[in-house]
Amino acid sequence: MTTRSSLVAPMLRLHEPAAAAISALLYPHAEVVLHDLASGCISAIWNAFSGRRPGMDSLVEAEFPPSGTDEKVLGPYEKTGTDGRRLKSVTAVLRDDAGTAVGLLCINMDVSRIDDAVKLLAAFAGTPGPRPASLFEGDWREAINNALHAWLKGQGLALSALKRKERVAMVGELDRAGLFRTRNAVEHLAGLIGSSRASIYNYLAEARGEAKKER
Repeated sequence: MTTRSSLVAPMLRLHEPAAAAISALLYPHAEVVLHDLASGCISAIWNAFSGRRPGMDSLVEAEFPPSGTDEKVLGPYEKTGTDGRRLKSVTAVLRDDAGTAVGLLCINMDVSRIDDAVKLLAAFAGTPGPRPASLFEGDWREAINNALHAWLKGQGLALSALKRKERVAMVGELDRAGLFRTRNAVEHLAGLIGSSRASIYNYLAEARGEAKKER
């Protein structure tokens, strides 16, 4: 919803459509305020969750902007709402054809809901504590999963981009860790990397052959 003063400078009226568009896009999470520097008052406001109204003091320093400066955008910067909500704000300095600052277009974005969402996601995604060793001691599938992805991370490789040489090296690493002692380990790994059992056996034979040459 828009409220405006009856005494809006013609130059500021030119910026009202842009202010209204920003408010419509970000509603109800942003308050958009148009300040008249000549009068020192709010000339128009959209989605006024701060409780301010047109005609109220802008509370902007009388000498703003300081002489000799040509700043166009200030921020983003943080503010605190009347109810304690965290706001992320940005201000555009509006100038006339002579370059004189005549107004400010301020956008105050309520990011408190984003903060709440981040906290919620962190609570669900975070690991509260170490895994109980007794639960996973015999879980060879979990061991293979962890070993595979630890190797990929250590090599800086993506599973989908592995070449034959890299697959042989990966299988060799899992073999050295003793992860093929379980009867179904080959089948499980084949499913993980999108390969066949025969291919895994071939990689394994090649890795063991290379290991013998190195001895």
